[in-house]
Amino acid sequence: MHLDEMLEYNKQFVSEKKYEEYTTDTYPNKKMVIFTCMESRLVELLHRALNIHNGDVKMVKNAGAIIRKPFDSIMKSILVAVLKLKADEVVVIGHHDCGMSNVDTAALKKTIVERGISEDTIHNLTNGGINLDEEFHGFDTVEESVMQSVSIIRNHPLLPKEVKVHGLVINPDTGKVDIVTRH
Repeated sequence: MHLDEMLEYNKQFVSEKKYEEYTTDTYPNKKMVIFTCMESRLVELLHRALNIHNGDVKMVKNAGAIIRKPFDSIMKSILVAVLKLKADEVVVIGHHDCGMSNVDTAALKKTIVERGISEDTIHNLTNGGINLDEEFHGFDTVEESVMQSVSIIRNHPLLPKEVKVHGLVINPDTGKVDIVTRH
């Protein structure tokens, strides 16, 4: 099991005090919060492509770097980073070849059933006001999606107006970053 391997490594990591090189405090050195995709290709690439080190930024992730609602958990995390943890800049970073682009929600529903979730459960969720198409639809272009997330952040009623909000797109193959919008 992968978890057992990770836990075994952790014992060694702690016993050898390898954590000492990562010591920092809770406030981001660059006074920045980055909101990006949970894409596994970006785990190290994003940090290296932008020269980000442990303690430099607050990092918030979800599938597709998508914010659709002004009070979802991602937006609350961004607000905490700004209002409590001294971040004064927000960067939304999407990526090319994202799994959330052009999501086929019908195929996703089929997979949900194949994985053992009953049609009754899906029906009950739908009757309870959960629209799976709305919840899981992705986006047509990554730039459009980044602009949507940036817009929600920039226009949030609890975000101080002096906070800068930018939008970028990274290529997960090369690490090249392009600006979508800069504030």
